[in-house]
Amino acid sequence: MAKVGAHKHGLCVCVTLVLLSTGFLGLHAQQPSFPGARYSRGQDVSPVFNGWERNADGTFSMWFGYYNRNSEEALDVPIGLENTFDLGDGDQGQPTHFYPGARWWVFKVVAPKDWPPDKRLVWTLTNRGRTNLSKAWLEPEWEVDKLLISADAASDPFTGSLGRPVADAIIAGNTAPIIAGISSQTIALPASATLTVTVTDDGLPKPRPGERGSEGQVTTGVQGVRVRWILYRGPGQVQFDPDLSPFVYGKPLTSQTKVSFLVPGNYRIRAIASDGALFSTFDVNVKVNSGTYSEKLR
Repeated sequence: MAKVGAHKHGLCVCVTLVLLSTGFLGLHAQQPSFPGARYSRGQDVSPVFNGWERNADGTFSMWFGYYNRNSEEALDVPIGLENTFDLGDGDQGQPTHFYPGARWWVFKVVAPKDWPPDKRLVWTLTNRGRTNLSKAWLEPEWEVDKLLISADAASDPFTGSLGRPVADAIIAGNTAPIIAGISSQTIALPASATLTVTVTDDGLPKPRPGERGSEGQVTTGVQGVRVRWILYRGPGQVQFDPDLSPFVYGKPLTSQTKVSFLVPGNYRIRAIASDGALFSTFDVNVKVNSGTYSEKLR
């Protein structure tokens, strides 16, 4: 399945998205009970091509997500023959941990300026006895822009606002939050990793009238920027404390989490900063060495 959009039709696309917000977009907000999944466990996950975007330097970004057909069960598919791209060594930044339900705009693969319009970029996922493929190419009807991406992501439980109306995605002049931190860390079990990122934002969209915000301002829905921590890659279960930061508006946000691990290995932890319309990500690679013992996560 692909998301359809084009720069010249941006306004129409956004209006359509608003009209469908109780249907199509609502699929992203229903977690962990995803209405499109009939089974809580035991099903497979498929890769999804969401659309392609023109970059200022003439290159193209191919955006991908996935559909986990389980409403409760997450799946893990390591990088290799069962989780690979037909480009380079097969590792194009795709996840190995797949949360339940549908997740759009998870990552992008940048194609060069001279990428042929009809050339396919194929992501293959094999799991639960099935091999699923997603093929991306520069089909004109699949061109997207920041407006469509942000409007679609506005109701996603990872990247979205957790309450901000989709219409706020069209705020003129809004730029994505800037997120920074230390990109690697090494620990030995049973120690936990303490991860920290700092986020700055342009203050758009502004808080809406309604409830009282963390800085005393009156707001409703989203009260600024917040950060969510997720497992992006890794051989085992992790636990975040906390996995979601409070909202901050009008000043930089520092988000810190303690990550506990069950088994040693190489992990990639992702911090997602969202202002309710646009989002940015920052990845931290954590190497977890064996210690004297390991404890089961509770």
